[in-house]
Amino acid sequence: MKGHIPVLMVEAEGLAEAWEQSLIELYKDGCEIETEYDKPGDPPSKDCSMTIVIRNPLAEPMIHRDLPGGLEDLQEYCMEVLDGIKDHCVRDTEADPNDTRWEYTYHQRLFTYAVPSHEKEIDQIELVAQKLAATPHTRRAQAITWKVWEDNDCYDPACLQSIWCRLLQAEDGDWFLNTNIRFRSNDAYKAALMNMFAFIQLQKKIADRIAELSGKTVRLGRYVHQADSYHLYGSYFGEFEDRFLKGLDSRTFEERTFRYEDMKPIMDEAIPGILEKSKKLGRDR
Repeated sequence: MKGHIPVLMVEAEGLAEAWEQSLIELYKDGCEIETEYDKPGDPPSKDCSMTIVIRNPLAEPMIHRDLPGGLEDLQEYCMEVLDGIKDHCVRDTEADPNDTRWEYTYHQRLFTYAVPSHEKEIDQIELVAQKLAATPHTRRAQAITWKVWEDNDCYDPACLQSIWCRLLQAEDGDWFLNTNIRFRSNDAYKAALMNMFAFIQLQKKIADRIAELSGKTVRLGRYVHQADSYHLYGSYFGEFEDRFLKGLDSRTFEERTFRYEDMKPIMDEAIPGILEKSKKLGRDR
């Protein structure tokens, strides 16, 4: 219906399959709309509100060969989200009003959320784990990124908005951590796979922490990735059609994907170099 942004949904067993299907559905049924980042002559983007359900977040294959960048980039992004290796790149305008570094990192917003009237930074991920360890069925275990006093006026506000978690016990007695991730804006082709991969690793980190606090066996339940604007920029259409769409016909699913289990040694090997590189970032203001 004209004037209505499509609401699309895909469901799959694992990450690589779910991401691939989401791009197919977006390209086929998304609406055309301009963006604030278009350059003169760019076609309008394909856009929709998307819900991606991954039934088994750790199911292989987890990695799609069409991910932006390479395996080292994926490892670096995970370390950025989980370990905060680039938190030092965030600007500090109180110390220097002319600081032009990054507005935020997801790790900073999730693990060291700062409120002007609150003396201590807030580790929201630890609070999520503590709440669920104490009350598995609570609906209050969530973490947010948005800072209403900053993000309404900044140039590059956070795309990730919230993480919501809840435990459910299976018949065998094990507990399953079910997780919802919500983005206000998500680049479907250039970012979403890396986003989902990293946040599944965060889901596992939360599950492990709940297990540590509670003594329960905690496994990963379904992962749901929700994006208000799940988009494919018009400037990417040529690359997307030549690389991604043609690959659907010319390669089998196995040829289009990697098993994380097989790639992990390569990614782990890159960690020292990533850490060294990250130390050099954001030092100059």
